[in-house]
Amino acid sequence: MADRVVSYLPAETIAARVAELGAAITKAGPSAQPIVVICVLKGSVIFFADLVRHINLPINLVFLGVASYGGATESSGAVRLTHDITIDIQGRDVLIVEDIVDTGLTMSYLLETLGSRHPRSIRVCTLLHKPARKRVDVPVDYIGFTIDDVFVVGYGLDFDELYRNLPFIGRMERA
Repeated sequence: MADRVVSYLPAETIAARVAELGAAITKAGPSAQPIVVICVLKGSVIFFADLVRHINLPINLVFLGVASYGGATESSGAVRLTHDITIDIQGRDVLIVEDIVDTGLTMSYLLETLGSRHPRSIRVCTLLHKPARKRVDVPVDYIGFTIDDVFVVGYGLDFDELYRNLPFIGRMERA
């Protein structure tokens, strides 16, 4: 019997919330320079693409890759940079866009790594927040949805590089 995915957050619900997040980020105000909006690859790419279209401010789009899961359903705890940003963020306002904050380990690593580059400010926007898995406290400025302790896929989130293309977020049920 194969794994199956059961709808957890429908596409329409996600779209409405992403628009609200974009409006909140816009309302937070303009910066002296374009805001550097960082997409954490690969899981955030779909959320990121939808979100930036709702931010009515000058922005620079950049990409950063990290790995902490591999083929597992839980973070390994070891975070590594797989693709660095290609823009100088010193003195700039930065917004990190993440798919999910659960243990906090990846975000803690990103905040420390990017903070060492002396940005003016760093804010965090996550589509999903899973506090039941928290191991490290990290500041999150914008949260799409707080979810239960379930393994989810779709809308960019994956299991072993599969299911990212689903238009909704689904709960993975293992066979």
